Amino acid sequence: MDKKQKYTLAAVAAVAVLVIGFLLYVMNKQRVESQQMLELAEMDKREMENEYEQFAMQYNEMMTQINNDSLIAQLEAEQKRTEELLEELRRVKSSDAAEIMRLKKELATLREVLRSYVLQIDSLNRMNEALTQENNNLKTQNAQAQQHISNLAVENETLSDKVAIASQLDATGIYAEGRNKKGKAAKKIKDVKKFVIGFNIARNVTTSTGIRSIYVRITTPTGDVLSKGGTFAYENRQLEYSIRKDIEYTGEEQSVTVYWDVAEALSAGNYRVDIFADGQNIGTTNFSFEK
Repeated sequence: MDKKQKYTLAAVAAVAVLVIGFLLYVMNKQRVESQQMLELAEMDKREMENEYEQFAMQYNEMMTQINNDSLIAQLEAEQKRTEELLEELRRVKSSDAAEIMRLKKELATLREVLRSYVLQIDSLNRMNEALTQENNNLKTQNAQAQQHISNLAVENETLSDKVAIASQLDATGIYAEGRNKKGKAAKKIKDVKKFVIGFNIARNVTTSTGIRSIYVRITTPTGDVLSKGGTFAYENRQLEYSIRKDIEYTGEEQSVTVYWDVAEALSAGNYRVDIFADGQNIGTTNFSFEK
């Protein structure tokens, strides 16, 4: 074998080593990214399970505080439905995005139902309080009225905890799309120059009004978060966000639109959008692009 053939073989071997090394690096990176996405999905599922369990417990507590048979029957039906959805969630794999999304929408519906019952029971308690105040004017019933007021104070304290759950904001009607340089919807990732994300903050008369910070987190198909370095508190840790928008919340339904200018190379595939407010995940959606 002459020198030229030896040099050729050596070059081929060197290239082969580089290719194998690069493939191993890519495979390891994909494995790590997939594990990170799975961990985030598992965390999201655990949070949903906790909320379902809380809702079921709240229904049980409310039933012990009222004597209305019709209302108790309604609460029992909602509690049973909540427990059935919780069992469905426990059987679902964290990787089943479609089923997780369905159960998250069911959770938002349950929250609205629970909120309506909290307001209804609170209204009944307020009526009872008014009657108690009237009874205080009757000397013969004074002792009984004082005891009733004391009981109502305990019940209202319990209800305040339920109102805290009911006061959580909800993002509804979420949509996300990519637009090209002409501002039109783009199907291919190479044409995307801007992400547009819109949603409604649902009406909620139980929550406080004022300035609220909304955080939007965009996760790419590779598990990276599109971010400029900003973070916010969530689940006793700091998460990166893509976009922050402060709104003046009045308690009524409010539309919000945010934008992300694409300044980096992105890959085709499925993108995830999570919306956060007051330390809670209030909405999630997915959108995808072709190559």
